[in-house]
This record gives sequence, structure tokens and C-alpha cells, in this order.
Amino acid sequence: MTGLGEGKLEGVYGKRHWTGFVLAACIAICSIVSAHADDDDRDRGGESRAYAIGLWGDLPYSDLQAQLGVPNLIADMNDQKLAFTVHDGDLKAGSGTPGSVTPTTCSDALYQQGLGYFNALKSAAMVTPGDNDWTDCDRPANGSFSSRERLDYERKIFFSTDFSLGQRPIKQQVQHDKLCLDHNNQLTGCVENRRWIMKGVVYATLNIQGSCNNRCDTLPDDAEWAARNSANILWMQQTFDVARTYRAAAVMFISQADPGWDQSDGTRAPLRDPKTLAETDANPDGFQAFLVALRDEVVAFGRPVAYVHGDSHYFRIDRPFLDAKGRRLENFVRVETFGDHQENGNNDVHWLKVLVDDRSREVFAFQPQIVPANRTAVPAPPKRGDN
Repeated sequence: MTGLGEGKLEGVYGKRHWTGFVLAACIAICSIVSAHADDDDRDRGGESRAYAIGLWGDLPYSDLQAQLGVPNLIADMNDQKLAFTVHDGDLKAGSGTPGSVTPTTCSDALYQQGLGYFNALKSAAMVTPGDNDWTDCDRPANGSFSSRERLDYERKIFFSTDFSLGQRPIKQQVQHDKLCLDHNNQLTGCVENRRWIMKGVVYATLNIQGSCNNRCDTLPDDAEWAARNSANILWMQQTFDVARTYRAAAVMFISQADPGWDQSDGTRAPLRDPKTLAETDANPDGFQAFLVALRDEVVAFGRPVAYVHGDSHYFRIDRPFLDAKGRRLENFVRVETFGDHQENGNNDVHWLKVLVDDRSREVFAFQPQIVPANRTAVPAPPKRGDN
């Protein structure tokens, strides 16, 4: 797909039908094949198509987590023969920690540390940026960096090729279209937005952020948000196009922000009217347009859709998405990964295992993984058979 020329972002929605036609042609010829990960046994008589993936994020937030918790988590993931893992953003806490021995500001060393983690994983490793990685880097406590420049740096470190990270990288579809704004205020590819297919399920990452999606906090940036928001909506819509063309059993999205879905808990997410999806608090709304577009696609798709995020650090799996009439969208599940709880002062670092089987009715089944080596309150019991 060709990129939009400078100053033509307003055409992104009208362009969808044309890109959909081009995309369908590419799917039929080659590009969808290149983004498949191990999908050759689609109709091989009776063989199990089930596999497992790992989800984590909002880690590490302290020296203890960086030096002990995350290495223990990675070792636990590596022991479980996962098809791939995804980190849903935030490689550090919201502000730097004075006196830390591991990177806690937005220095280059932070991203190199993250790269080391991802490439220590035996399976393919994916990541989507978090607000603590770039939108909040302009805070004085994070080094007063340019947010856009730090995102450009992440694109260079984590997203420089069409392949994932990890020791068994897979090729992905990438949003190369020049729809996002870089630190020079030039249009650039939103290359952090990725898509891949594994055994009947389509996965995609979206660069959607906390801190009002870069519309509040220190130095809000509405121009950057508007460009990226349009790009995210297009990537999400095209992901459903791919899923329909491929006749996928389900779709999973992974992003960072908890956009808020209803009026349930203003301490963890923006409050919004669940029918109109309009934010009801005083902050700028960086999510409504995306949520409205997502809801339309979820209803039209009909099959299971999982939306994975971090941000508010509260592990939960629920169904908070309503249609405009107030009816629950039964095919939609929200998944929030564990995240850090450094206020506990211990090594509270865990992850979520997802069992995926496109021949099952709900496709996704979830198993929280409490890393044995990271248990502090209740020590891990001995394995069965041990004395």
C-alpha cells in the first residue's frame, strides 16, 4: 500500500475501500501467506490445532523486578513451549526512580534492556509501545525527552524489520503507510502496528496509549494523537477485513491503554457512557472515535474478539462492551494483564497464558500464571511426587 502524502490525513477513512481492494489482492497472492505463523496444517485430518501464547506487560517497574522478577518470568515462559508472547507496553514506571541501578528514565539504555528481555524468549516475541515508554518521557522525572523522538527510537530498536523479536521470529504485516507524525513533524510509517495469523486466528497490535492517548499529562500533543488515532482505526478495520477474507475464527488485539468502557471504576480507567462511548470525566477523550469504530466492527464480525491491554494494572477478564442500545456484546472479551504492583514492595511479577483453539466455540481460554520463583506471600508448594 502506498503512503498518504503530507497533509492528506483527512482522506484516511475514504481510502479504506481502496486499501481493502488492494489488501484483498495481496492476500490472494502473497502477503497473507508471509504473515502466517505455522498455519500449514489447516485441514490436516484431525490433528490438534491448539497452542498457547503468553501475555505480559507494565513490567519492570523497579530494580527488583528488572533484575529478578522479569528474568524469572521469562524463564517460566520459556519452560512452557509457547507459540509466541506479547508485551502490552510500559517498560518502566511512570517516573524515574532516583538511585536505581537499572534504567528507569527514558534513556537509550531502557530500550536496550527491553530488547534483551524480548530476545531472551525462545518463541517469537512481540511488543507494543506503552505511555511510560514514550508519551510520558517528556516528564522531568523521566529526563524531559521529546515524546515523539522516543517513539521514533522505539521504532528503530524494536520495529526496524517486518519480523518479530524473540529467538524464533515470525514475519508480520506492518503498517508502513506514512500516517503517523515523527519528531520532525513529518509523516512516517506506524511500523509498531503489526498483524500476524496463526492457525485460524488473526492477531494485531495497536499503538493506543494511557495519559489520554497523548492528549493530557505533560505536553499533550493533539496533532500526533490525531494522526496516530486515524492510523489505528484504519489498521483495526483492515484487520477485520483480513479476518473476514481469511475466514478466521477469531481476532485478538493487543494495545497498552485501558480506554475505559463504562462507569464502573474511575480509579483505573476513564469513565464513559457505555452506550455512546463518550468520556464523562473532565479529561480530553483520546479513545471515543476508536471505540465507536471498534464496536461497529465487533458487531459485524460476529465471531470472538479479544481485546488485550495493560495500563491500569488490574488483572481481569470481563465483557464490558455494550452496543448503542445497552446490550452486552457477547462475542467481545476484555483482557487486562497483571502489570506491576510495586506499592506492595515485593516481586509481584506474573503473566497470562492463553490457550487458543480455533475449533472451540470461544477460541480463547485463559490461565493466569503465578511464577513460582516470584511468589513471596505464599511460597510455591512442592511439585507432585516431591518429598
